[in-house]
This record gives sequence, C-alpha cells and structure tokens, in this order.
Amino acid sequence: MDFDKANAALDSVYSAETPEALAKAYAEWAATYDSETASLGYLLPFLITAWVARHVPSGEGPLLDAGCGTGLSGPSLKALGYGDIAGLDLSDEMLRIAGSRNAYNELKKAMLGGPLPWPDGHFRAFFSTGVFTIGHAPAAGLHELVRITKSGGHAIFTVRDQVFESGGFQAVFDELAQAKKWRAVEESPWFRCYAIGDPEALVKTFVFEVV
Repeated sequence: MDFDKANAALDSVYSAETPEALAKAYAEWAATYDSETASLGYLLPFLITAWVARHVPSGEGPLLDAGCGTGLSGPSLKALGYGDIAGLDLSDEMLRIAGSRNAYNELKKAMLGGPLPWPDGHFRAFFSTGVFTIGHAPAAGLHELVRITKSGGHAIFTVRDQVFESGGFQAVFDELAQAKKWRAVEESPWFRCYAIGDPEALVKTFVFEVV
C-alpha cells in the first residue's frame, strides 16, 4: 500500500544523519515519490504556488525552486503563467524526474546550506517547500538563498513545526532583518502538510521581501 510505503520512506529521510545519507534515501525513493506522497495527501508543492502567485506577478522571473525534488511545483507554476523556473536538488535521481516534466529551464545539483551556483541578485524570487524540515536544510541556508535573490524580490518557503525552534529559524530571520537583507511580508498560520496522513505534521509558510 502506497500509504505505508510513504510513511516508511518519510522515516528514512527524516532519520538520515548526513547529507550523503539523505541523498541516498531520496535516490531510493525517487521512482515512487510522487504516488506515495500523493497517497498521504501531500499539499505543499501545489499550495506554495498560491503564495508565489500572490507576490510575484504572472510571467515575472526567473524563479528558483529550492529543493525541487521530482519537480511537482514546476508544472503548476507553468500553468499559472510562469515560464522561467530553475530547480536545485541534492539528488540526481530526483532531478532526472523533474527534468522530464518540461517545466524547468535549468536544473542544478546543489545542497542548501552550502554555496549555490548563481550570482548575486539572480532570481526574482525563490520558493521552497518541505525542505526546511527534520534532518534537512539548515536555517543558515537562507543567507545564500537571499544572496541570489534580487532586491525587491521574494523569499517564499515553508518551515516544519518541529524544527522552527530547534533549528534556530527565528534567529536567522532576525539576523537577515537586522542586516537589512529582507523584511517580513506574510506569515501563514500553522497548517497540515498532509491532507490524509500524519495529522500532527504542521508547517508554516513565510514570505519576505528581499531588500
């Protein structure tokens, strides 16, 4: 049953203790990721497009899907009129599937928390879902994402409840605000990231304008 397999796969990615282990877990999950996360009612790759559309006028770009996975967000954004989308992910297998969707202009392998392969101010906005979560990208990765986003652009991303406090997200938010790198625009309530499975799993969406 997809539901049980999805829960087992989630356990394996949440328990990965090194970037290499995380990449391996996603490589093994890539082929069945879409159907298994769908069985849990995984909302985030589709829901994030609502925040992008609210803050980035149709057709503006380029956009960065930071931690794009199999590229579930790309076709939704393309359907909404965004044609210039790049993706990054740590898994070659995930990127291969993302590339097959014909929604991304460019796909690069990179890990959030390390240096990213784009110049300062390159993107109109970045968006990220399900990446700032248990055992995944560190809050410090936001500094580099902000660097590659242009002034007047937007940072749009979800954070899982269990890592918001322990991962030091508020401290990074405050650092970037005090350094006048961004300002807060919108913050959602906590909401479920799976419509069907794991009712305790909550996330919040944050939107900042890059200064």
